[in-house]
This record gives sequence, C-alpha cells and structure tokens, in this order.
Amino acid sequence: MNADARMKIVFLTPEMAPLAKTGGLADVAGALPGYLSRNPRLEVIAVMPFHREVRKKNPPLKQRFPQLEVKWPGQEKSFSVYEFQADGFRVYLVDNRHYFDRDYLYGTPEGDYPDNGQRFAFFSLAALETLRALSFKPDIIHAHDWQSALSFAYLRHLRFPDGFFAETRLLFTIHNLAYQGLFPPEILTQAGLPERLFNPEDLEFYGRVNYLKAGLFYSDAISTVSPTYSQEIQTPEFGCGLEGVLRKRSDRLFGILNGIDYQEWNPETDPALPAHYSKNDLAGKSVCRMELLRYFNFPVESTRPVVGLVSRLAGQKGFDLLVKSLDDLLKKELYLIILGTGEAEIQNLLLQAQNKYPDRFGLKIAFDDRLARLIYAGSDFFLIPSRYEPCGLTQMYSLRYGTVPVVRSTGGLKDTVSEFNPATLRGNGFLFQPYQTEALLEAVGRALTFYRKEPFWSRLVANGLNCDFSWEKSAEDYFQLYSRMLTWPAARSS
Repeated sequence: MNADARMKIVFLTPEMAPLAKTGGLADVAGALPGYLSRNPRLEVIAVMPFHREVRKKNPPLKQRFPQLEVKWPGQEKSFSVYEFQADGFRVYLVDNRHYFDRDYLYGTPEGDYPDNGQRFAFFSLAALETLRALSFKPDIIHAHDWQSALSFAYLRHLRFPDGFFAETRLLFTIHNLAYQGLFPPEILTQAGLPERLFNPEDLEFYGRVNYLKAGLFYSDAISTVSPTYSQEIQTPEFGCGLEGVLRKRSDRLFGILNGIDYQEWNPETDPALPAHYSKNDLAGKSVCRMELLRYFNFPVESTRPVVGLVSRLAGQKGFDLLVKSLDDLLKKELYLIILGTGEAEIQNLLLQAQNKYPDRFGLKIAFDDRLARLIYAGSDFFLIPSRYEPCGLTQMYSLRYGTVPVVRSTGGLKDTVSEFNPATLRGNGFLFQPYQTEALLEAVGRALTFYRKEPFWSRLVANGLNCDFSWEKSAEDYFQLYSRMLTWPAARSS
C-alpha cells in the first residue's frame, strides 16, 4: 500500500443499525465504521443485505448497479446494489428479493429460514462482486459473524480475475460463538465451493458444514468483542466445540472491547427521559427514579433501592439462575424491574413471580426502547447475571446513566465492571463468579450495604459516570490491528 494512500476497509455484515437490527451486532456495525472513518488514514465502506426491514424504513437510497450476477450453481444469480450514505461512510445494499425480502432477517419465531445456507452464501459472494463492480480494492475485509464468513471461503478457494483481492487481508469478528451457521454437506455444492472442503481441517463440523469455520480458518486475524471473551472461547466451557481451532490460532486472536455511542446514550440530552442530569448535577436522576416507580405503580416516595434489568429473556442471559433466585431476592428490601422478550418458558415463570410479588416486582414483556432508557436512568442498581456475555452493552449504558451494575464475572462484563472497594473508594460495581443462587444473592446483598451510605454511594455513582467506554478507543484499537495486518504476507488465491 502506498504510504500516502488511505487504507481501504470493507465491513461485511448481515445487519446494521439503523437500517436493520436484531441485536448488538447491528449496533457495532452501525457505529464502528463511522468512528473509523474519522481517521483521515482510512476509507471505510460497508456491504449488507437489502432486508425488507430496510425497505420499510424507506431511507434515502440511490441505485448504484441495476443488475449484477454471481457465478454459482444456484438458480438465483442476479442482484442489484443500492447505496446509503451513513454518517461518514457509505453502505452498499445487496438486493435480491427472493432471498432478502422477508418479514425477518434470519427466521420466524418458529425457527430459522431453511434456506439460510443459500441466502448467506449468496450474500457473501455478491458482496465480493459488488466490490469488484465498485473497483473498490480493499486492503482489509472485516467480516462479522457466520452470515458473512463464507466470503473468506470464496476468497481462499475461488479465483477472481485480475488478482483483484490478491493483497487483501481478512479480519473476522466473532460477536457470539454460539451462533455458527450449520448446514448439510450438500450446501458446499449449492454454494459453488469444492466438495473437498468437507473435512475437519476446512468446513466440516460433526457431519455438517460450519460457515463460522470459514472465518476462523481462512482469516488473517480473528477478533472478539472483549479481551476476556477471547480467552474464554479457547476453553471447553465457552468454545462451543471450536476451542481447539481457536487455541491453534491464538497468536492471531485479539480481544477488542466494543464501545457505545456517548452522543446517543447521554443522560444530559436523552429525549426519552423526563429530566436530564450530569455527573455534576444528579438531581434529574431522582426525577427519573420517581417516574420509573410511577410507571410500575410503586410508591414514588419509597426509599427502597430499585434494581433494573433490560435483556433478552434467555438462558444465556442468566434467567434460569435468576428465576431460581427470585423468591430469596424479593425478600430483600428492594424493587425489581425487568423489561424484555424471549423464551416462552422464562416469560411464564417471570409472570408467575410478578403475580406473587405485585408490590415489589415490575415486569413488562416487550421491546420498548423508551422504557429501557428510563430503567437505565431511574434504577439504582442494574443486574446482569449472564451465563456468558461476549461483550455486553447494557452494563456500559447503566454506568453511563449513573446506575451501579451487579454482574456475573464473565466476558465483557468482567472487562468493564470492577468490584467496589470501600477502603480505596475505587471500583464501579459488584461481581460474582459461581453460576449459583447463593453467589448472585450475596453480590446483591453486598451492593445493598452501600446504598445511600456516604461517602461510598456518591463515589460509586461518580466512578461509573467517569468511565469511558466510547467508540474512540475501540476504533483506535482496530486501526492498530489493521495496520499490523498489512505488515503480514497475504496468502490467498485471487
């Protein structure tokens, strides 16, 4: 690369906020390229599918290519490309109605779409053809999760004209190793890839094709969304069957903590809040607290601490542990408020508990961004009992809003929450390690001992408000990794 030229970076992602979102990946893919593009040495673009959700939002788009084609055995070969101008970077949307004009991104509430293997093979190959059509020769392709990973198999095992990708380095980011993209062996032929890749040293995984392995095996570097998670996934407990692969590539495995957008998540300006506040003037936080109590019909003048929780209601998020702990937890002098949707069994158990403890347990089964922000601002403590958490953003939101996190010590939670020490007045929250009722209850009890007790409480809240988990640091860490990768030899067919 010419020393004076800007480094060309391409994000390949199945979702991106605000265009289409199912989870944290969309937030990362929507924010990180914008922060990277502030670096004058980088030129960043992104490629994603043109989902129906994008169409419904009707963003300002211009058609860039009315018809391009992928060279593969599938009947669907044609696609068009639209361009969206995001904040500081361009997004190119791969439009094929057959594959992407659907109610959901990956599947209905009943299960995944049965042709997801074809859908995201098509996207991965179409994204590469889009780059060629744009004459955008990337220095780095940064692909996210299994839905984008097969692009690396195409780059490694297909030959592209003119050596277009010969100098391109490949970075693959794992947002959650539990989701791997597993399909029957015949998907290789359907995707136009050699059948010989169905072996354990390539894409075979216990009798199926594993798309995620393409990202792990064929990349120049792998990143995860927190330093601790990068270590955890090399163990049998968290490796989801791929810990051996990850240990083998540990010298190219990096943990870079996600960030949050400090402009969007700002208690001084958040339009969802009934009152604003800052670390220098916390009066508005008390107003938010009263409004939160009022919303759930609790006495607004109560001095009981409020423990909030905003989450997908799933086992990964620790709800099996929480449900077992509810009776003992709700015997404590506190209000518990939970917002989220998820697994039917967990929802039903929480509803039963709410009926049993209507005077101290507030529950809303919904996705409600406005109420979520009120919970971040109006709660005194924020509980995150996750079984595992690759990064986690809600603890960062709670700290940003001056709410003290009580979390299980795993993944990104361990990297962002430090135990409060009353002797030194350092630390921003409370942690527990064993995935057991006793440990969770003990951590909550430990947190409650400092509630409204000075000088501890003021310092606890201030320590959280003084944390900085903004995207600037993450963007700089990725820039350093990109620069390092360019010093490595490229080793791909092209």
